[in-house]
Amino acid sequence: MESVVTVGLDGSPESLAAARWAADEAERRGLTLSLLHAWPLLVPEPTRIPAEIDQNYWAKRIVHNARAELQARHPSLSIVDNLVADDAQAALLQAASESEMTVLGSRRLEPVESYFLGDISMSVAARAERPVVLVRAATREEGPPPTPDTAGGVVVAVKLHGPCDDLLEFSFAAAAARGVPLRVVHGRSVPLHAHVPWGVDHDVTEEITQDAQKHLSQALRPWREKFPGVGVADRIRLESPAQAVVRAAEGAGLLVVGRRKQRPALAPRLGPVAHAAIHHARCPVAVVPHE
Repeated sequence: MESVVTVGLDGSPESLAAARWAADEAERRGLTLSLLHAWPLLVPEPTRIPAEIDQNYWAKRIVHNARAELQARHPSLSIVDNLVADDAQAALLQAASESEMTVLGSRRLEPVESYFLGDISMSVAARAERPVVLVRAATREEGPPPTPDTAGGVVVAVKLHGPCDDLLEFSFAAAAARGVPLRVVHGRSVPLHAHVPWGVDHDVTEEITQDAQKHLSQALRPWREKFPGVGVADRIRLESPAQAVVRAAEGAGLLVVGRRKQRPALAPRLGPVAHAAIHHARCPVAVVPHE
């Protein structure tokens, strides 16, 4: 099976931003780019039918326009079209299981909207078997988001509760492919017993920091050896993991967060750190499933 980067297209500014990012990534990794558009009402392709009565006209136009732009920007990139007569979420999940990564557009939602409004991109990121990258379109107020080659490089959030090799492998490989440094952040809330009337007990916070630093260094050691050319900076932040990740992502070109494949039945498929990253980070966010 050919290794591909799949991008979901629906004609929105977000999906076009995702397509541009995916094309850059596919070229960087030497992979084929697959342009996926799914619509349940697609019909079998007829022969020699006028555009005005072609039921698939708009679906083909979305893919054709994106392909024309991307091929002009990346003349040597291998690009394939993939129109699927299926529900978008089902088609994307199937494609994600067969792709090196899947890239989707993502809207930045305010807290109330993000709670009530369903989002296909979020759902796919929460269920896909392989990494999913969510890309937001730049707004006029914000200006263009950071690019993968800007200072700040790749940032990865590490929890240290259980194995995180899949997460670290993706992050080190992403930094190596870009030739940028990797910043590893671990956030840990200060426990209640460390709070004293004048602030926090320094001895307790120092013990917490040293313990976390020890485990983080152990987790990073084999990956530093495997990717000796990647500069690594690790930092322990004594604040909520979600807040630590959002702060660390400022100025980053790519933020990587993890998602456990197996979660309790009633628990949300995306944890608070991934939610915070997707809704508040300006840069692309890669959600990497791991054990």
